[in-house]
Parts: sequence; structure tokens; C-alpha cells
Amino acid sequence: MPRFSHTIDSHVYQFASLKELLAKASPLRSGDVLAGVAASSARERVAAQLALAEVPLLTFLNEALVPYEDDEVTRLIVDTHARAAFAPISHLCVGDFRDWLLDDATDTPTLVRVAAGITPEMAAAVSKIMRLQDLVLVARKCRVVTAFRNTLGLEGRLSTRLQPNHPTDDATGIAASMLDGLMLGSGDAVIGINPATDNVAQVVSLLHLLDAVIAQYQIPTQSCVLTHITNTLEAIRRGAPVDLVFQSVAGTQAANRSFGIDLSLLAEGRAAALSLGRGTVGSNVMYFETGQGSALSAGAHHGMDQQTCEARAYAVARAYRPLLVNSVVGFIGPEYLYDGKQIMRAGLEDHFCAKLLGLPMGCDVCYTNHAEADQDDMDALLTMLGVAGCNFIMGVPGADDIMLGYQSTSFHDALYARRVLGLRPAPEFDAWLARMRITDAQGNLNTALAPAFQAALLRLDA
Repeated sequence: MPRFSHTIDSHVYQFASLKELLAKASPLRSGDVLAGVAASSARERVAAQLALAEVPLLTFLNEALVPYEDDEVTRLIVDTHARAAFAPISHLCVGDFRDWLLDDATDTPTLVRVAAGITPEMAAAVSKIMRLQDLVLVARKCRVVTAFRNTLGLEGRLSTRLQPNHPTDDATGIAASMLDGLMLGSGDAVIGINPATDNVAQVVSLLHLLDAVIAQYQIPTQSCVLTHITNTLEAIRRGAPVDLVFQSVAGTQAANRSFGIDLSLLAEGRAAALSLGRGTVGSNVMYFETGQGSALSAGAHHGMDQQTCEARAYAVARAYRPLLVNSVVGFIGPEYLYDGKQIMRAGLEDHFCAKLLGLPMGCDVCYTNHAEADQDDMDALLTMLGVAGCNFIMGVPGADDIMLGYQSTSFHDALYARRVLGLRPAPEFDAWLARMRITDAQGNLNTALAPAFQAALLRLDA
């Protein structure tokens, strides 16, 4: 017998399970069509959304989408659920939960108190019956603050990851990109390199390069080489200056296994980074990246829609108290998010769900060149994320990552977002920019090259 149903114009739409209901209520995206879990029509999708709105939140505590005994992510979600935090909303159904979130009386302290009581599936469910403006409004009320060498996520702040990737890991090319980004006010979230050559010796070399620049100019920021966690652990054993441990994570045990990780390995990485004691104002040492479609691409989605899988990845990230989390929203390609409209919806969903669960969420506002999207779409998503209180975005020279081969946001895009929304970098980094004469008292860029960087520019020219 069908578990859930809704009638539209005398036609009864039936849904056999909570998993099917969530999938068919999800706004259209190519990945769900590829997986064969999407609604067959817009009418069926509306029926699923209406049926989902009537589901009590308690249902999500009593029905696992992936069996408890088969999946350590499910076990993590169940075993760490805070019943006391859930109590204030335990009587609500999904539709009531949406109304409660949008209510002006539900303020930032209230959302902080209930975050540990919200499961990823609850967050995914309510997001499916929200408009874009709803996702923005609620996310803006969520405030998640983390710290390492500076403080991220404060009200009125928008941080950036300075991403100086190079197709051959050339030190001069990386240094030029770093200098460019710093002179344009980027780099407070992290200076993070995706290595082109992913071996431990190269990782160690890049870590020393980043550490030398940060130390020479006394930059209140943190560095990261975005390599596999096992490489970072080996780099730590070799005495490398590791600030943050990076790893891509997903929402099922099988998907994480495809990344070569499990939860115990993440715990080992966090413990190793904490043992170095390199933070000055905080001890959040993990950096996670996610993206809708990763579980499906690994054949590890267990019949779930890609957005619900993505929300489950946030339970994994939440367990390790990260400094940074971001969805690389359009990176996997049009097979999963076909066009600018789908990318925009996914980015706002990801940010909303993660913030609701208490994560310091940022977004790589990006697309691949074979997607039906362009920079205008990214401008719109960037602006909406800035309004929604996104913790950080990417800063890539010219918005074009020549190593990874995709389009993201540039240093100038970050300046635009800060100017139009009245935002500033992290306070410690903001003060450093003024001290180095990169910016003036109002936070505007000085027209003259900062004296401290003149010698560096001459060395690069040489």
C-alpha cells in the first residue's frame, strides 16, 4: 500500500516510501532524471510537495532512508541527534516547519538552539517546499562563526578563499596569483591550492610556499593544500606546516568509500591537525567540500535524490567542527545540474540546509563550460548568496581556473559583492589590509601598489 498520497483534479498521486516522496518533491534537476527518481511531470512534483508538507518531522526520526546497519552516515545522524534541541519543533509537520522558520519570532539565537535537533533529511524536506526567497530569508537568520587565525562568519562579513591554482604547480605562477588576490583584498577564508600533482612531496613543497608567504607578510589567514586526507596526514608526519586538513565528503558510506575515506579517517585527520596547535584565535581545523551529484556519480545514492544525499553530507561535516565547508555547486557538470536555473536553486538549497544544520557554509559559485550557464547566472547566484549571509566564496584570477578547467568567481566579483551589500572581510584580515595600505579606512582599495608588495612584484617580473 502507498505510504503517502495527494489528489489533484480527481487524480490520486501515490508515493510508496519517504525516499520516493522526497525525490519526487525535489525541484527539477538533470541528475534526478538521470537516476530515474524524478517526478514524471510538474503536476506529480506539486502533488509530492503537497504530500510532503503534511509529513510530521518525527517521521524522519523513525524511518531511515539508508538502513542504520548498512551505513555509518545514517548511524552518525541517528546517534548524534539531540532530542532536547529537537523538542521545540517536534510537534511540527514539514509545512509547519517552513512557516516556523519564516516567522520573524524565529530569530538567530533560536535557530542556533535547534540546529543539533534538525536532521539532514528534515532540512532537505523543508527546502523542497520553499521558494528561493524563503531559502535566502531563513539562511540569513542563521549565523555560524568559526576561527583559526581569523574569525569567519560574523554579521556584515563576506570572506574569500584565494585559489591560486596552476596547471603545473609552478611556484612563480602560484605566487603571482596570490599577490594579485591579496592586493585585491582576497584570502581571508583561506589561501587554498588544488595541486596539479597530487603526491606528498609536492604537497609538502606547496605547504612550505604558502606558509612562507603568510609568515613574511604576517597575514592573519590560514593555508590549505586540497589534497587527499591521507596525503595531509603523511605531510604532517614529515613536519610540514599544515593549517587545515581538507577532504571532499558525501552523504553515504559508499560514496565516502569511493573517495577513499571513512569517518574514523576524518577523526584522525582532525586530531593530527589539532596536535600542531597552529591556530591563534580558534581551533577549527577542517575544510570540507561537497556537491550535489557526487553520490550518484559514484553509484552510491541508494535511490535518493541528489539534494537529500547532499544534505546528508552536512551531517558528516558537522561532526568534525570545520572552519570551512563549501558546495562546489556547478562543478560536476550538466548531467547533474543542467543549466543556470538548476545551479542557482542548488546553490541556495545547499547554503540553506548547511546553515540550518549549523555549518559555516560557503559556496563555489561555478559552472563548467559545457553547462547551459554563463557568468550572468553566476552573478545572480553570487548576489543572492551574499544577501543570504554566505560565509565565503572563491577568489580565482579572472574567474577562470586554468588548472581545474571551470568558471568560478574572481577577486573583482568579491569586491562587487562586498560593495553592493556593504560587507567587509574577516575583522583581523580587514585590519591587516588597512595596515598594509591595501585599503583605506572605508575599506576601499588604494590606487597605489602597497609598498610591502612592490619588492615582491619586482621579483616576479624578474
